[in-house]
Amino acid sequence: MTAGLPDIDWTKAWLAPYAAQGQVAAARVRAGMPTSLALNALPLPQRTPVQFVPQSDLPAGVAYESYIFQSGRCPTREGLHDFFNGLVWLNFPHTKRRLNQLHVAQIAQTGIQPVRGPARDGLTVFDENAAFLQAPDALWEALAAKDWRRLFVDLRPLWAQAHLVLFGHALLEKLVSPRKPITAHVYRAHAAIHSIASLDTWMAADLSADKLAAKPFAHLPVLGVPGWWPANETPGFYDDLSVFRRPK
Repeated sequence: MTAGLPDIDWTKAWLAPYAAQGQVAAARVRAGMPTSLALNALPLPQRTPVQFVPQSDLPAGVAYESYIFQSGRCPTREGLHDFFNGLVWLNFPHTKRRLNQLHVAQIAQTGIQPVRGPARDGLTVFDENAAFLQAPDALWEALAAKDWRRLFVDLRPLWAQAHLVLFGHALLEKLVSPRKPITAHVYRAHAAIHSIASLDTWMAADLSADKLAAKPFAHLPVLGVPGWWPANETPGFYDDLSVFRRPK
């Protein structure tokens, strides 16, 4: 444990998009730099629409999403959750900005309610736990049907044609300590994923409140992905019905 961050194995496949920046920022946090400053100090391939500030900068009574929208500043706590949120902002600035705009539009319509409506609920699930998958139709159909044997065993060679990128910062946080039941809410990327930047641009244009309110997700136990976890090389890995549940 180091200065609010546990050790992170940046060699894991799911961290590949974030590893270069993440290692630098984590080292600065270990050396005592606040997370907000460590994120702000990273060199960026494209302009990020926010600056990271300490959580204490968020004024009392102001909604987090509204503050980001109005000020261009993202309140950041110490710890893994907001550390990964910052890395996602740096790599998916257009998608994160779009989510922020959609949140603020929903707040303007309904105010801050004790129970989120379908749109804000979908937005939150996406922001916290989404992953993006570009894959052949057969793989997506097996995933949507929760046909785990077909998805991971019969169609295993097809995974070489698939691209899976994790987006949700809570999902990334959980996977610092990998456990078999950890599940992503997968959103299908219909455009070819040539780079994180191109995926970011496509995703930001594709998102809408109505679409997310409909929960357009498939549920994927992340450690079942071929090449992502050594234990899944054994076909019996997928026989665990507590994780790979049959469709209802």
